[in-house]
Amino acid sequence: MKSLLFFLCLNLLPILANAAEIQRIWLTHNTNRPDKMVVNWLTEQPGDSEVRYGLSPETMESFRIDEATTLHHVEIPLAHRDTIYHYSVKTGNRQSATHTFKAYPTETLRVAIVADWQSLPDLSSLIKEDVHLLLTAGDNINNLWQKCGPGQRDCITPYINLIDAYPTLFRSTPFLPILGNHDREIHPRGKKPPAHAVYDVEATAFRRFFELPDDEWKWHFDIPEFDVRFIGLDFNHISDFGNTWQTCHPFGRDSAQYLWYQSVTKQAPGHIVTLYNERNASMRSQLEGGWFTLFQRGTICVTGFGYFAERAEVDGLTFYNTALSGTGTQYADPHSKFLAGKDSYLLLTCERSSGTMTAELKSLNNEVLDRQNFPKASRKPVKP
Repeated sequence: MKSLLFFLCLNLLPILANAAEIQRIWLTHNTNRPDKMVVNWLTEQPGDSEVRYGLSPETMESFRIDEATTLHHVEIPLAHRDTIYHYSVKTGNRQSATHTFKAYPTETLRVAIVADWQSLPDLSSLIKEDVHLLLTAGDNINNLWQKCGPGQRDCITPYINLIDAYPTLFRSTPFLPILGNHDREIHPRGKKPPAHAVYDVEATAFRRFFELPDDEWKWHFDIPEFDVRFIGLDFNHISDFGNTWQTCHPFGRDSAQYLWYQSVTKQAPGHIVTLYNERNASMRSQLEGGWFTLFQRGTICVTGFGYFAERAEVDGLTFYNTALSGTGTQYADPHSKFLAGKDSYLLLTCERSSGTMTAELKSLNNEVLDRQNFPKASRKPVKP
């Protein structure tokens, strides 16, 4: 009997050890430059937050926050480029395995942009791109109310499910999402606007779960070595603005969003990539072309509004639509140059030596659907 108990304990130890291991980890930034990283994780029981990190498992240093929380956010400095960081997290007597992420590069930068993540597709092709940064153009979850119950603004369960679906990707790649309408849907939409608000405009759960720059519902992130700025805006279902279907923040000329975007594009780097979740043609027409005038300070605009892959060209500015669920109804842009009903993501490759940026719409089968090269950007004259 003793021998049997010993045998059972010996074989259960690896299972128990794995059960005690912290599994849900994701990486973000909450500053505007890549000299810091936020390590995020979840635990079942509240406790303190400790990250060990370094260039090798043997040389890791520790940063600890004394707190009692189950949702942990710890920022660490990134002093090195062109190398691999090792890290692990710990809360109380529970810890993670040692994982790795790439430091930012000095010569070639790879950034992927995805949207419409509701179906949780196979992302093997994207993962093989080995990108340095993952961005979204909105709709990262299906909704909040199905998993959390109607009206629950701060429930993060759907975002936990997203992390659980791609654990290796999220613990090895910094992630900067933007908002779509699905990301804050706290009640079923229905056929007409009800008495109560269907969407949480403030995006409480999204902002609670992710540590992002600026106001989090809007943000910008610079990678100075490549003269590029990424800007996340909050546009979705703008035709519902002002009723109980309203989902995004105000976007008029006197709005905080418009004035902020005007400011962050005025003295911006050469390449500007603007992200939002509304139809490109609709945004170009807003404020009698006021938003389009600001967009023209940049290089490309990317949306996840439609379930298709598209590139449009208007007065020298390029507009993309990309969707991981890309086989839906196609609302073609009047200036569309490429249109396909394919599941897709957008891959950006920036070369420091030439200052160029290449944009590739790629299918989830690693097929290049469309490729455009953007030369080194010169500072455009800014209209008042």
